[in-house]
Amino acid sequence: MDASSPFVIETHALSKAYKEIHALKSLDLKVARNSIFGFLGPNGAGKTTTIKLLLGLTRPTTGGGMVCGGDIVRDSLEVRRKIGYLAQNPRFYEHMTAREMLRFRARFFYRGPKAEIEQRIAETLELVGLDDKADRPIRSFSGGELQRLGIGLAQINYPELLILDEPAASLDPQGRRDVLEVMARLRKHATVFYCTHILDDVQQVSDTVAILNQGELVAQAPLQELLTGSEGTIYKIVVEGDASAAQARLTSLPWVLGIKVIPSEPHTIWQVSVTDEATAKSELLKSLVCDEQVSVIEFGRMKYELEDVFLSIVEGGRDVKR
Repeated sequence: MDASSPFVIETHALSKAYKEIHALKSLDLKVARNSIFGFLGPNGAGKTTTIKLLLGLTRPTTGGGMVCGGDIVRDSLEVRRKIGYLAQNPRFYEHMTAREMLRFRARFFYRGPKAEIEQRIAETLELVGLDDKADRPIRSFSGGELQRLGIGLAQINYPELLILDEPAASLDPQGRRDVLEVMARLRKHATVFYCTHILDDVQQVSDTVAILNQGELVAQAPLQELLTGSEGTIYKIVVEGDASAAQARLTSLPWVLGIKVIPSEPHTIWQVSVTDEATAKSELLKSLVCDEQVSVIEFGRMKYELEDVFLSIVEGGRDVKR
């Protein structure tokens, strides 16, 4: 068992086939410790198969992986002791209170003094924002409260890794917000690896994103890299006035690769591709503000919505791996 690795999950050519169906094809995945990692893909992409392999619930056809310092096949029992898992549709004993449910779960993992168990339960209730509802019957909980309780049950054994399957699915906006806030707080305690189809949630909380498509890893990169696109560094500049001279001057700069012009009366939108981001950051705006013929309305590096990136990768065949 190697706990010194900077990665809590590291797979190498991990594959799973069911007869003629290749559910997962040569997955190379790296998940940094104490990060929030969004795992995306259309239905049938291989996300559930990946989770089963990481949990040791099925054996790989080829390849392998390490989770929490242990081999997913050889050390699967020890690995599972270090993981907290929340299924997509968790079930609860609804006659119990949240405190009773956590106490019931804690005794599967911890045999220490009762006072320490109660302290762990109190800390977990506070972490997931249910300390004021600890002694209410679970049957009275809202959907968001149930999901937060589910996260608490996964967290009660103080795992190194939390695997959450669609933790905010089917929740109203307030419930989703509360769950995302809990996930952000969990970063201090564990690595959060979660599957979701709600791309806006991923964009709010994730450090790194991986995208599966038809069993293959087609993207893995820090979120901000994905959102800046794959065409290199592009600045969006909205100008007003006679921009022809300014455009010619920018085009002549050695670090400007090209300018795409998008008319948008009464303004003009430029998408300026650059080869030297550092120089562009310090000089591009300066070269415009001194021009009396042009007023700069908007200036900044272009970013994309995650939905645009996701569709471009899944439908358009882009491959983004870092």
